[in-house]
Parts: sequence; structure tokens; C-alpha cells
Amino acid sequence: MKSEQIKEITEKATEQLVAALNAGRSEVLAGYLKAIGRFHRYSFHNVLLIASQNPNASYVAGFRTWNQLGRFVKKGEKGIVILAPIVRRKPENEEEREEALASVAGFRAAYVFDVSQTDGQELPQIGIVQGDPREYRERLRSFADAQGISVEYSSEIAPARGTSSGGRVTLLPGQSPAEELSTLAHELAHELLHRGDRRVSTSRRIRETEAEATAFVVCHAIGLETGSAACDYIRLWNGDAQLLTESLGYVRQAASKMLTSLTDA
Repeated sequence: MKSEQIKEITEKATEQLVAALNAGRSEVLAGYLKAIGRFHRYSFHNVLLIASQNPNASYVAGFRTWNQLGRFVKKGEKGIVILAPIVRRKPENEEEREEALASVAGFRAAYVFDVSQTDGQELPQIGIVQGDPREYRERLRSFADAQGISVEYSSEIAPARGTSSGGRVTLLPGQSPAEELSTLAHELAHELLHRGDRRVSTSRRIRETEAEATAFVVCHAIGLETGSAACDYIRLWNGDAQLLTESLGYVRQAASKMLTSLTDA
């Protein structure tokens, strides 16, 4: 696939999102945020592509993968196009020709199908993390520890539910397990996204909106209900496709790190 075609595909998906937001359809952005949670291992552009073609997709895989799982794509189903890397192998240096290093030479169109487009053997609940929120709260705390971020409690921060101050997150005691997990995800998003150059180049409103969107993604992905930051996003970006795309890319980055820690534990 040529670079021009790749650019056209991704730009079209972004334009559809921006157009929906400009039309006041905040549920479209909520759908994208949920898709980021469901497909957090995919690149942001592929999340956009999946969500724009099938907003209700819950678990996708290629034709052969479904066959290996004992399921088969229903006749007449249309595949969801994503971008798959073309990997070529080349020697790292003259002395290590046999130690080939994989490198991405480009991208090609590939097709995946949602589980709803298949029939066959029953599957376990794929992509859905079961269990009490408290379990995932502890896993998220372990993630913070691994990142060198301490988590403390203090009633002095009230009425704020949480604060972050560069390597330290402080939570308001007495929150429900679900509320505490959401607050912790929000503050960890600040630690992951807003402690470097972006803190200087972004406003407080941008940082708070990105953190709340990240918490929404994480909470929804593990089955918790939480409010959506969609309306704030609409007002924040005012139809600017480039800024919206960049911001959602950062949200995906932070949420993916947290969800990988939660679901791989």
C-alpha cells in the first residue's frame, strides 16, 4: 500500500470523527474512547479505523486466527480494514549478518473481523476483565510502583479527589473502590503525559481533559461505569482535527500502559 493511500485512509477516519463532533454527536467520541480501551494494543490509527467501520466491534482477529480458535467468518461478512506493518529483515552489521534485525519497511491493508461476524466454538469472555474493582485498584498501584510513582493518602487535599506532583500521587481517603481506581488512573495519566515538555506546551484544561479521558478508557475497559469527557473534548478542540488526533493519541498511549498492566497481571 502506498503512503498516499495510507494517509487517505487515516485522514478519512479522523475527518469522520471531527465531523461527528462538530455536529454535536458526543456519543461518537465516547465510542472511540471505549474502542481505545477494547483495542489498547492496536495503534491509534488502527483504533480509528476499527471504530469508524464498526463502532460496536468488541474483539477482532484475522480470518486464519478465527479458524485456529474454532470459529469461522460468516458468509458475506465484510472485513474491517486495518494497517499491518510490512516487516523486512536485514543484517544489523557486517559481523552479525545471521543475527537479522526486523524492521518495518511500510504498511499494507489487512482485514480483520469482529467476533459478531463469526460462528463456531464458544469463546471465553475475551477482552473483558472480570472481578471486583479493588483487585484492579491494587494492580494499578503496583503499576505506579513499577513506574517509580508513590501513592499516598491525605484528607488535606479535599475537596480534590486526587493530586499528582511529579513522582507522587495523593488520593483522598474514603472513596469507593471504583472511584479510587478512576482517580488513580486520572492522576497516573498526568504523571505519564504531563511531566515533560507537554506540561509547558499544554494548558491546564487540556491536561485535565486528557487525564479524565484516560480514566474513562481504563474504567470502561475493566467494566466500570464512569462519566464521559466527550463534551469537554468537543469544546476543547473546536473541530481542529490535528490537535484532536494528537490528543487522543496521547490518551491511548497512557491508557494502553495501564491496561496492559491490569490485564497481564
